Amino acid sequence: MAAAAPPMPRGAPAGEPTYGDVNRDIIKTLAPPGKRWFLGMAIVLSGLAFGAFCWALQLRAGIGVTNYMPPIFWGTYITTFVFWVGIAHSGTLISAILFLFRSGWRSAVYRASEAMTVFAVMTAGLFPVLHLGRAWFAYWVFPYPNVRGLWANFKSPLVWDVFAISTYLTVSATFLFMGLIPDIAAVRDQATGWRRRVYGILSFGWRNSDREWHHFMRMYLFLAALSTPLVLSVHSVVSWDFAMGIVPGWHATIFAPYFVAGAIFSGCGMVITILVPLRKLFQLERYLRVRHFENLAKLCLLTSMIVSYAYITEYFVAWYSGNPIERASFYNRAFGGYWWASWIMITCNAFVPQLLWFKKIRTSIPTLFVISLFINIGMWFERFVIIVTSLSHEFEPWQWTSAYRPNWIELGILLGSFCWFSMWFLLFVKFFPSVAISEVKEALPPPGREHGRGGH
Repeated sequence: MAAAAPPMPRGAPAGEPTYGDVNRDIIKTLAPPGKRWFLGMAIVLSGLAFGAFCWALQLRAGIGVTNYMPPIFWGTYITTFVFWVGIAHSGTLISAILFLFRSGWRSAVYRASEAMTVFAVMTAGLFPVLHLGRAWFAYWVFPYPNVRGLWANFKSPLVWDVFAISTYLTVSATFLFMGLIPDIAAVRDQATGWRRRVYGILSFGWRNSDREWHHFMRMYLFLAALSTPLVLSVHSVVSWDFAMGIVPGWHATIFAPYFVAGAIFSGCGMVITILVPLRKLFQLERYLRVRHFENLAKLCLLTSMIVSYAYITEYFVAWYSGNPIERASFYNRAFGGYWWASWIMITCNAFVPQLLWFKKIRTSIPTLFVISLFINIGMWFERFVIIVTSLSHEFEPWQWTSAYRPNWIELGILLGSFCWFSMWFLLFVKFFPSVAISEVKEALPPPGREHGRGGH
């Protein structure tokens, strides 16, 4: 006669994982990849190869292979650069700011968002080089000592971007890796062969002692406090690329908070886009729960309202200023040659997220996934509208144009950027825990409760 199953511990209600379940379920995601992972990687590498081919053509023939034409010399590349910098910000928001506010629900979602931050910044850093045309001169933007006496122009916001992006990448990568150390040690203890040796090196001899946790928490708090100002500063610096110019539609003091809110909005949308397939493919429903997605949806709704208010403010200020050039620029933005891009932006960023007022929508995972795709599309078009429509309708009427459309080379490189990002994320989820093991355990009932010591 088979032995009866052990009773469910009092501290772990039905469906609630135990400490052993957490280790087993999350480390199971690091098992040798299967057919679906290889299929996804094959698709991603194919797109990346096509993007690399398009860039090779551009390097051979020059930047003229794009559809850039006077007065539009900022187009798809700078649009995508700003988009990826924005995507990176929600990782810092979820991992650092919510940690400082002790928001417990972040524990299951922050690891993937932190990884997304690092890979998004890595992707964004490619586009200034792509935009140069002659990529081999990219080192000129770095203020390194040299015998020729050539120095970067520190008055240029484009040089400020170098400092902002490099600082953000350094701090975000450090924050991600330091937070991974306890989980890498948990993987090390169950790994064998060469994997055990590699994880042993990466875990820095972590033994889970009280002294180690004491120093770890102090370090994590310090990095969280250091990362928080970067959410505001980095995208503010990116917004000054535009606000420091005199182009109609750019020269505005609202750009810094407007860009920061938009960055958090687009980043939260991308987190949902990533977590939904991650939850399904690795069977992490016990850890990535509906309440996590509902809270992310609330963040999307809040930031959508802020972004919508910024849209209204921009148009109102242009009208109230009485400046005919500013008025004409915003009229052209809504009803001119690029009206389609403006209304895609407004529909995806202002109207579609209003569905999140309804709890039934916020708790439907497939619906949230679709809404997050609309948010990603809308936020890319927001940057396109800001850049292209403003440049296409400056001060001189003879320069006005609506002829710019991204050609297949630009779109191929845009596709390649998404595949580059996806490649790194697919590699990450197969070599490191995509859900924080140690922090998920903190939210579980202590093991002592099954013996009646935890009270009721």
